[in-house]
Amino acid sequence: MSIVTVGLDLAKHVFQVHGVDEVGKVVVRRQLRREQMEAFFRGLTPCLVGMEACATAHHWARLIRALGHEVRLIPPTRVKAYVQRGKKNDAADAAAIAEAVTRPQMAFVPIKSEDQQAVLVLHRSRDLLVRQRTMLLNALRAHLAEFGIVGAQGPRKLVELIDRLSDLPIPELVRLALGELVQQVESCSARIAALEKAILAWHRTTEASRNLATIPGIGPITASVLAATVTDPSAFKNGRHLAAWLGLVPRQNSSGGKDRLGGITKAGDRSIRRLLVMGATTVIRYARSKAPGEGEWLKGLLARKPARLASIALANKMARIAWAVLSRGDVYRKTVPVLAVT
Repeated sequence: MSIVTVGLDLAKHVFQVHGVDEVGKVVVRRQLRREQMEAFFRGLTPCLVGMEACATAHHWARLIRALGHEVRLIPPTRVKAYVQRGKKNDAADAAAIAEAVTRPQMAFVPIKSEDQQAVLVLHRSRDLLVRQRTMLLNALRAHLAEFGIVGAQGPRKLVELIDRLSDLPIPELVRLALGELVQQVESCSARIAALEKAILAWHRTTEASRNLATIPGIGPITASVLAATVTDPSAFKNGRHLAAWLGLVPRQNSSGGKDRLGGITKAGDRSIRRLLVMGATTVIRYARSKAPGEGEWLKGLLARKPARLASIALANKMARIAWAVLSRGDVYRKTVPVLAVT
């Protein structure tokens, strides 16, 4: 019988294949080297190929799909439930993927294009450089504090202190070491600026990203990473599903008819969630200064809840609006409340 479903366990050099026919009987179970992958799938009749959405998955998905197969990417956490207990190995993983890919309620990850992955590489590289710059600034602050020099909090205040490094009363050896750290900070800042320039150029040429930037609290950075990550908004039933995918919904531990809600799940992409929360915090900062009739929902929430909880709720709302904007292919339009006439 011919193979109708293939479970593919990805790796760097050795890949595991698990193929079954239409009745679920195992037809092929073997290992493939990297150089054998394309020839193997080229020789198969078109079938369903499942793999975990892990490193290199989108590359292999594009290559195998180009050979005429239907490819579906599965979140790794969804595959874990199908792995036989006590049999964690490549062959068992491939068999679990072949089983999971055929489940009717399984959620799949849209396959990204090379252009979308390129933009995400820009964002990941920028995040890395921002973290490195923060580490360098923290090291500078800590080293100066050892000699009784404590600057005001915030990167801008620390930069002012760095400008006076040659005049600070510190040993010459310390001045030499801190000078090297300062050069690293300046190098990181220049590289971050170059990456942000490339991100902004992509944002201006992408309609979906420009539409997302019309949402209050979402700028070019957040808009571009959302547009490159959420490639197919129809993969989510509604905006609530997208917010849940980003981990912006309460964790549930309900039983016996009693609802118990905890903190947010923090599932999904951490960088997107962080950017949405930061954007929501900025919106909240200016919410109280708005004219009457504007932002009443947010003002009411701030009157009842702490600002941090309100920022999470607003980030959730921004994610749902983003889904609507992506689904309709239109810009965000603010709704104006109708005032009652007395």
